[in-house]
Amino acid sequence: MHFHSSRQRTARPDAPPPGGADPAPLEPARSGSSAEPQPRRRPRFGVKAKAAAPPDAPPYPPGSAPGYLTGPEPPRPPETGPGHPPTVSAPLGTGLLTEEQYPLPQHFRAQAAFKRFWPLTKGDRRWLLGVGLFAVVAALAETVAILLFAELTDNALQKGSVSAFWGPAGAWLAVAVVGALVGYLGNSLGAWTAIRFVVRLRARVFAHLQELPPHFFQRNRRGDLVERLTGDVDSIEQLVVSGVVQAATAVFGIVFYAGAALLLRWDLALATFVLVPLFFAATRQFTGRLREVSRRERRAEGAITAVVEETLVNVVLTQAYNRQRDEEERLRRESGTWFRTSLVSARLNQFYLQVLEVLETICVLAIIGLGAWEISAGRMTLGQLLAFAAFVGYLYPPVRNLGQLGLTVTAATAGADRLLEILDAPPAVTDPPPDMVIQTPERATGRVEARQVTFRYPGGTVDVLTDFSFSAVPGELLVITGPSGAGKSTLASLLLRFYDPDEGSILLDGIPVNRQPLARLRRNVTLLPQETLVLHDTVEENIASGRAHATHEDVVHAAKAADAHDFICDLRDGYRTVIAPGTARLSGGQLQRVAIARAMLRDAPVLLLDEPTTGLDTLAAQRILGPLHRLAEGRTTIVITHDLALAAGADRVLVLDEGRLVQSGTHTQLLHQGGLYASLLEAHPPAHNGTAHASRPGVLP
Repeated sequence: MHFHSSRQRTARPDAPPPGGADPAPLEPARSGSSAEPQPRRRPRFGVKAKAAAPPDAPPYPPGSAPGYLTGPEPPRPPETGPGHPPTVSAPLGTGLLTEEQYPLPQHFRAQAAFKRFWPLTKGDRRWLLGVGLFAVVAALAETVAILLFAELTDNALQKGSVSAFWGPAGAWLAVAVVGALVGYLGNSLGAWTAIRFVVRLRARVFAHLQELPPHFFQRNRRGDLVERLTGDVDSIEQLVVSGVVQAATAVFGIVFYAGAALLLRWDLALATFVLVPLFFAATRQFTGRLREVSRRERRAEGAITAVVEETLVNVVLTQAYNRQRDEEERLRRESGTWFRTSLVSARLNQFYLQVLEVLETICVLAIIGLGAWEISAGRMTLGQLLAFAAFVGYLYPPVRNLGQLGLTVTAATAGADRLLEILDAPPAVTDPPPDMVIQTPERATGRVEARQVTFRYPGGTVDVLTDFSFSAVPGELLVITGPSGAGKSTLASLLLRFYDPDEGSILLDGIPVNRQPLARLRRNVTLLPQETLVLHDTVEENIASGRAHATHEDVVHAAKAADAHDFICDLRDGYRTVIAPGTARLSGGQLQRVAIARAMLRDAPVLLLDEPTTGLDTLAAQRILGPLHRLAEGRTTIVITHDLALAAGADRVLVLDEGRLVQSGTHTQLLHQGGLYASLLEAHPPAHNGTAHASRPGVLP
């Protein structure tokens, strides 16, 4: 009995340690006499799956394991209300998964999934054909080697003739060298083709992810999306590329070895072929159960990635609240789910392999019995028997591989389910058809207008904005304020066309934004979000990301205008200093000035500032007011803020409440009117909310 690892993927680092490494699987003897030498079988073509032994002990003491979980822990639901996307149920395939839908995704048949992903092999199919040709040559080489082995047995070994040894031995060595070369080329070409497919598919999924609307990412855990881009993409490769290569290799092997056995002794061959259907019957018995287990295993892996990602992103909060044990328990719980599903999968695969081993043993014994009878009757030589046994022995592994390939494909459909949930999620907006595009200059003048806009988030039940209208012209500073959830930030999403309004329209230079190409529209709008965008790259590249093909001189000029040049030069590596999200090398105010430099380099006519002073102390907030002043010059500037100190120097202030425009005017006019604006100012006076006082002149132009 031989033990083979049935895992298709490597074990996770948080998995329990295995009891020991699996030995390399050994090819069972295929002849009737253990004293006779056997021809060595070369490895088959295709990309070999990474193997890992299943753990031999659970990750916790007996009786302490948590209950079985059908899916990952659901994320904390987002805030609801007019200003926030609601949490709603949505049909599968839209990417809006709820906790109830998560454990039971729609089943995509392997054939349908194959048809969806097969077009990505375009350009590489000739190489797949080449791998198939190498498989034909390898099968021929093995067939010739077996025949030479039979000749050696009858003429050299059985008769004890040394002179009869050299000719067949030299030919066998030559065939072995050719087979080794062909095997190397075939396996290398197969691996190269598979890797190209993985890179191409991952790029396609990543590109589609970047087109999806913000609410998709609010309703799906980031760690799980990362797992889909990595592990699930690999499983699709097993279905589309490696699966095709392995199937072609198995078919060629079956044809050659079965044909050779029939030519050698057709009657014995037919007798042994009777047992072949048992292999496929055994496969059918395991397919359904393994499909469901594979789905659960893929979800559990995504949940582990999500927990790790969430913990690392919030590590400061975890340490501050002494939540290390709680996070470890979350990981332990998800690891327990993965452990149980992986163990069930390993047991199913191992049981399947052992059933096939028993069936192969029955076939070998049948050959030995029939061969002994034929030799005793003088109708067969020992060399012929060994050759026949080798042909049949070489025949059953391809048959077994075809059956096991069915299980691999079944497991791969679980990854296809999860990947297609992303690819089938439609973008909220797309470029207008060419005949609908209104031609405009590459650079807009910056006149922004909203006309009776009503909007609710997809699947929502409450309007975020209702009959909202305003206009802003170049050189004007417009401040939009209001209570939390009033719908302020939604305006930025509509102007950048992350969504289209349900009623009314948003216009740039008098042209509806949905009749302008997305790339052109977004080139004319600069967004400074509340959370400063930091790329894991140098300071220079972080600033240069604002405009394609920016030179070092452009970056330095923008940094000087943003009052960032001095502190950047004080860094150890200056502009080449590498920073990352959550970096401690720069303060919050310094990071904000890097973002302002990026916006200055972008030089768009419309500027959107979303809470530009949030999280900054008084001095830091005052320090960025000068760069913001320079950034806003000559542009249409819209500031979305709770900080009413920024409203003192605004040309106009809009006050939103529950998605409706309730007040409009200058800071002074609104104070005299009273109402919501005066209430907000009284509740949060500028002197107490971390920014410059409203009485300070020239806060912004």
